[in-house]
Amino acid sequence: MRADIAVIGGTGFYSFLDDPVEHEVGTPYGAPSAPVAVGTVAGRSVAFLPRHGLHHDHPPHAINYRANAWALRSLGARQVLAPCAVGGLRDTVAPGDLVVPDQLVDRTFRRTGSFVESGAVHLPFADPYCPGVSAALADADPDVRLGGTMVVVEGPRFSTRAESRHYADQGWDLVNMTGAPEAALAREMGQCYAPLALVTDMDAGAESGEGVGQADVFTRFAANLARLTGLLERAIGSLPDPDGCACSTWSDGLELTYAVPGP
Repeated sequence: MRADIAVIGGTGFYSFLDDPVEHEVGTPYGAPSAPVAVGTVAGRSVAFLPRHGLHHDHPPHAINYRANAWALRSLGARQVLAPCAVGGLRDTVAPGDLVVPDQLVDRTFRRTGSFVESGAVHLPFADPYCPGVSAALADADPDVRLGGTMVVVEGPRFSTRAESRHYADQGWDLVNMTGAPEAALAREMGQCYAPLALVTDMDAGAESGEGVGQADVFTRFAANLARLTGLLERAIGSLPDPDGCACSTWSDGLELTYAVPGP
């Protein structure tokens, strides 16, 4: 079964396709988060993978990001849309906002962040997200904001107030636990990748009172599932042809020391 496009679902995002066919996909890096479901959206063949597993089995720091990226590429997916939950850090965003960030700051430290295990292969990553996929997501709904910086923390705990204020002081807009190394691994697989971030809360340093709570995050995400699903369907229908995109051509002329699977 081949899929041209993949959706990696975030917290609470356990279904996306109608009449999906599930596939157990083995990888050299172990098992992905769950069986990969393949179906049709907007006339396109789409693979769906719940990032945390079918029942939120995998916390953010223990997700097998390499297996997920490899599995989706092995099915043929060259474009990846990645809805996720984020906290807001500054008054540039508010709960309920949808953001397609254009920059990433990686503050994780326990994760395997590359397929490169030997040799000299250095990934260009100045612009971490695909402009074509980002534009399709932003154009799918007039309320989506394009641009902003997302800092990815290790988790699974939420930030202290001091950490949150520090991130905001750097000018960063969003905080998340799953965006790295997911984006870099997709680029190493030659995939066009962009996140769609739903602001579920204002992080601990952004306001006084209670800090972030898991129940509030899950509730906000669940309340926006229909909105996210409709937006993703429209974006998938308008995705550009990935041929020639720098996300896949960056390795032209390089000798990769890892295998990129074909479908």
